[in-house]
Amino acid sequence: MIQKKIREAEEVCSQDKTSDGCKVAWDEVEEISAAKSHLRLQLMHSGDPLQSFCQEHPETEECRTYQD
Repeated sequence: MIQKKIREAEEVCSQDKTSDGCKVAWDEVEEISAAKSHLRLQLMHSGDPLQSFCQEHPETEECRTYQD
C-alpha cells in the first residue's frame, strides 16, 4: 500500500511539485508509513495474539484448556 501511495504521489507531483494535491499526496504517504510503524511496535509489545483473542473469546475451541 505504501508503494502504491508513493507512485500516486510521484504521478501527482510530476506536473507541479508545489501544488496542494502534491502536498496532500505526500502527507498520505507519511501518514500510512507512520501507521505501519505504529502497528509494528504495537504488535511487538502486545505478546501472543492468541492470548489476546482468548481473553475476549474464552468459549471458542481454540481457547479450550484441558487438565490431565
